Amino acid sequence: MNITEGRVIRRKRAAWPGALHGAGVLALAVGLSLAAAAVLHAAVGCDLNDPDRDVKRLFPDSTGYKTLYVSIAKKGGDTLLKEVETRLGDTFKGLFETADVPYTMYEIYKGQDLVGYIHGVNQKGTYGGLQVFLALDREGVIRGFYYQKLTSKAARLFREPAFGNQFIGLSLKDFSRYDVVTGRAEPAGSVSRIKNPDPEAEQDFRATLRAAKKNLILVDEFLLGNKYLGR
Repeated sequence: MNITEGRVIRRKRAAWPGALHGAGVLALAVGLSLAAAAVLHAAVGCDLNDPDRDVKRLFPDSTGYKTLYVSIAKKGGDTLLKEVETRLGDTFKGLFETADVPYTMYEIYKGQDLVGYIHGVNQKGTYGGLQVFLALDREGVIRGFYYQKLTSKAARLFREPAFGNQFIGLSLKDFSRYDVVTGRAEPAGSVSRIKNPDPEAEQDFRATLRAAKKNLILVDEFLLGNKYLGR
């Protein structure tokens, strides 16, 4: 990874060639407002903060990785969005869930062999956004779970290894029974056995499970060739 060091160069303030008046001020204000609106309504993706470090931590024996950039809009547009929502059991909402959200997916290699994947998604929580990352083997089975970002009163408990370890060994087949709207699985299965570490943080707990299911669906769609579709 090439890292370019940023430098701050201080310059003397240049004199305005002429003051802005009337229409000029109005045009500038409108332009700034439109730019701000574009930023506010831009799709929000989810990348690893430090891919070199994080990949090695999640896959200690790996020797490299490939970064893929995908989106629902580019692959299938509204039709694919509806299919993903059907699999999730809920509609996409807000900046974190639009068809043009750019998903960053990591293929992990040991030598020339593909050994797994890493992918993270944004999810709205009680007090802010959550970023839930999954490390998966080649079959889409979870081998690692962690929050890159978590704003919650129960953040310490959610970040405990004991909580994340409950996801290890699960796949989309397990989550397919989990209803993200009701927060229940019918019939009860592996996901039902994941324990909420703080009953007062039920919304963040359910947001986490929703993020995990959404993550697995997207990996299945973009990386696994819909291996779990209909299962």
